[in-house]
Amino acid sequence: MDRGTDAPRGGWSRRRFVGALAGAAAVATVPAPAAPHRAAAPPAVERSAPRRKAGPPGPRPLLLGTYTSVDGGGNGIGLATYDPSTGRITAAGTLTGIGDPSYLAVHPDGRTLYAVDERTSGAVTAVRLADRKILGARSTGGAGPCHLSVHPGGRWLLSANYGSGSVAVHPVDGSGALGEHTDLVTHSDPRPGPGQQGPHAHQFVTSPDGGHLLAVDLGTDTVYSYRLDTTDGTLTEVARAHARPGAGPRHLTFHPGGRHAYLANEVDDTATVCGYDPASGQLTIGTPQSTGSGKGTNYPAQFLVTSDGAYAYLANRGHNSLARYAVEADGARLRLLDTVPVSGDFPRQIAFSPDGSLLFAANQRSGTVSVFRVDPASGRLRLAGEPFASPVAVCALPL
Repeated sequence: MDRGTDAPRGGWSRRRFVGALAGAAAVATVPAPAAPHRAAAPPAVERSAPRRKAGPPGPRPLLLGTYTSVDGGGNGIGLATYDPSTGRITAAGTLTGIGDPSYLAVHPDGRTLYAVDERTSGAVTAVRLADRKILGARSTGGAGPCHLSVHPGGRWLLSANYGSGSVAVHPVDGSGALGEHTDLVTHSDPRPGPGQQGPHAHQFVTSPDGGHLLAVDLGTDTVYSYRLDTTDGTLTEVARAHARPGAGPRHLTFHPGGRHAYLANEVDDTATVCGYDPASGQLTIGTPQSTGSGKGTNYPAQFLVTSDGAYAYLANRGHNSLARYAVEADGARLRLLDTVPVSGDFPRQIAFSPDGSLLFAANQRSGTVSVFRVDPASGRLRLAGEPFASPVAVCALPL
């Protein structure tokens, strides 16, 4: 088991170090693999923006992730509200008692919040949203967990340990609290890619059909597909997809159709369209294409796709922009339309509001959250007022 952390200084992982430093159209097509049937698609984490619905009137909750162990960082999970009409954010306090809560996710029933504790002895913490009571933390069995998601059935929490290159599964009980991990898999093969000292799991998410879990590993340039035994919470690897050496895949987002996905490659500054076979869990990674960043240094972070599957957005750290793509051929092709300045420095994470009308960008280096209105017809983004100040903003979760 390789538990290296690629630490340039002070024990920080390369992932944190990158974010803490001061500081025409491209088309690609990938055919979906043949599959005899298309499975029904339960709601999957990070698949797309939800359909536009009229939400309850008045301010909505916004939760903000940060690092608590860095200079200028936060004191815990930031609490705020936002106006669904204007996008205006208002501070509402801090939930303390959780160290380095750099990534956040909510249970499908909306009652429990989960946060990673991105530290050498990694953990995941559950918080009851009704009264903000911390329900306890559990070890992820690895170092530097940087991503988590909830299985659509609501009974399992999935987490990715960047520092040790492993993925973990935790049971979720009826109260939303977590049990000890039921499985832990370290990505020991293939060997790390160019410039990497070990595996670096960066994301662990459920496919839209609900049949497979996909783990994106930046260190091994590989996306691993697993089946989850929903009785005992154990993983069985069923497929692998290899990006080109040195790509550094970071984040995968599915098209609503469930047969294609879009992969952000952090190290070589590219984006790729992928085909997905629901029957086998096999991902097929296509030809790298432009992120719209030009020739400067850039680290693409995360894709989002609108609920109608018409547009995709990519956060560019370094170029400090949001790239807008037209999605064509039923999800098999991305066409770069333009880039929009993010009005902040180093957009680490992006998220849609529940109705898809707003896009939030957490800008790590500037310590701000930018909010954009999303035009449903053209996909164009328009900045909604001045960015909101939030210490070392690395995650924005609108509810």
